[in-house]
Amino acid sequence: MLNYIWAFMILIGVIYAAFTGNMASVTDAALSSAGEAVSLCITMAGVMALWMGLMKIAEKSGLIAGLASGIQPFLSFMFPRIPKKHEAREYIATNFIANILGLGWACTPAGLKAMEAMAKLEEERGNPAYLQGGASGNKTGPRIASKEMCTFLILNTSSLQLIPVNMIVYRTQYGSVNPAAVIGPAILATLFSTVIAIIFCKIMDRRH
Repeated sequence: MLNYIWAFMILIGVIYAAFTGNMASVTDAALSSAGEAVSLCITMAGVMALWMGLMKIAEKSGLIAGLASGIQPFLSFMFPRIPKKHEAREYIATNFIANILGLGWACTPAGLKAMEAMAKLEEERGNPAYLQGGASGNKTGPRIASKEMCTFLILNTSSLQLIPVNMIVYRTQYGSVNPAAVIGPAILATLFSTVIAIIFCKIMDRRH
């Protein structure tokens, strides 16, 4: 759907430029934006390499394991139906920690693993939507997200961020005088969104 939306917007822009005699400006903007995109990608690659390296050091030193252990009570509160020793909890904890540290890209692999582990858990519970054949009776049948999956997705999307790395890099790339000025507002905004997400998840869990 997003592909269609972007294609429609580009098409409308080109048609409007052609009718108003601004095709030269559109061409210049497209070329300059392409150059900026490449420059931004290179900058982001360097920053993410740095933070991924620090994340790996934290993992090897046991810091990640310590943090993951520290948020186990929170995981038990939000995911009471996931067994304490299940692998899904480890992936969820890793994903949350990476998100809190502002490593949005780094948390994606753990998030995918968490979803896979929760799907496997539904298979073990005998959920028809996750057994062979799925809900529609064929191997490519639809899968219905479990409560744990929905809760995880909501918390992942609204996650608290102590260091908004991506936003700081974007501000640096585009010449901000104080790129780190967003840290305070980002913490407040994501803290508020996380609290609302927790309340919403618990209300919906009780309703169902």
